[in-house]
Amino acid sequence: MSAPEEGLELQRLARLQQHLVATDCDALLLYDPLNVRYATGTTNMAVYSLHHPCRYALVPAEGPVTLFEFKTCEHLSEGHRAVGEVRNAVSWYHFITGPRTGEFADRWAAEIASLLGSSPFRRRGTQPRLAVDRLDPLGLWALDRCGVEVTDGGEIVGLARAVKCPGEIAAIRSAVEVCERAIAAMEAACRPGITEQELWSVMHQVAIAGGGEWFETRLLTSGPRTNPWYQECSDRVIREGDLVAFDTDHVGLDGYTVDVSRTWLAGDAKRTAEQRTMYAAAYEQVQRNVELLQPGVTFAELSERAYLPPAGLHSAANACVAHGMGLCNEYPLVLNRELFGNDGYDGVLEAGMTLCVESLVAPVGRPEAVKLEEQVLITPTGPELLSESPFCEALLS
Repeated sequence: MSAPEEGLELQRLARLQQHLVATDCDALLLYDPLNVRYATGTTNMAVYSLHHPCRYALVPAEGPVTLFEFKTCEHLSEGHRAVGEVRNAVSWYHFITGPRTGEFADRWAAEIASLLGSSPFRRRGTQPRLAVDRLDPLGLWALDRCGVEVTDGGEIVGLARAVKCPGEIAAIRSAVEVCERAIAAMEAACRPGITEQELWSVMHQVAIAGGGEWFETRLLTSGPRTNPWYQECSDRVIREGDLVAFDTDHVGLDGYTVDVSRTWLAGDAKRTAEQRTMYAAAYEQVQRNVELLQPGVTFAELSERAYLPPAGLHSAANACVAHGMGLCNEYPLVLNRELFGNDGYDGVLEAGMTLCVESLVAPVGRPEAVKLEEQVLITPTGPELLSESPFCEALLS
């Protein structure tokens, strides 16, 4: 584990417990591996445990965490001061327990309830109140039979993770630096004749060699596959004059995600007038909207003031002005004005938030699209760009 991770885990736990106390809960039960990492500083088979609930953590309103680890993996938490005790996880999903799933869920719930009845977990004299980030019905029913009141822990975790502590900001800077080395290597390899997948593999190799962890998507496309957006990379051969667009979505160094997008022009061909118009609109959207990220601005104000490309260029597939970013996509999500009234929510931008500002120019029925995105830290005096990858001069000039 790297030094930044060791230095920040107690800062993160303190923020989480502060929000836990404010909701009058005895404890918080975490299954999402990113939430477990936030609370404990530990990680183990994160992608596997996203779909197999094989490890979890019980966070008291004060004091160290009880980590329920995958069997024989207790050594992974050594040296992590946020972890006070390690126990074997009781798994109760069908792959592990078959027809005995209900029995194992009851065994799991009894252990959780027993802990909630002891110090330091018990804060109240009434029924134990447990916040949970995710829970299957069998677990909910089993906890109810044990007399445990269950409430949603998503808001507790979301608000805690939204504002980054100093150790996190340092870790994010390091993660961005590694990811942008990978972007530069991919740009150097971007030439006509290479396939989308071959080009994307360059990003993987350099990022993983630098300590990155995994990619949440495979969003790299070229030419006519850029529009509509949200196609994943393929064996298509990149051709002279193609636009090549990508979104990193990289869970990087120390688990912090880097979400940066760029669009390049492949080869030595001159840009078309349409490519230049699209790129200029996307670039203007990102630049203008970054400047709006000031502490104290409400989400509603940001949505209303945000610049949108001219009619026919703005894509409805890009739903947001900006979204939070930390260990993954995080609160807040600030929707564009055409969506905000029905689907958005309000709040206030705060110093210490890290957000990604999005642009997608994808004219309906046209062959190509431009995707750009910047990662930004909100400081007490305004926005600071964390991402520094250059834009495509051939399209911008």
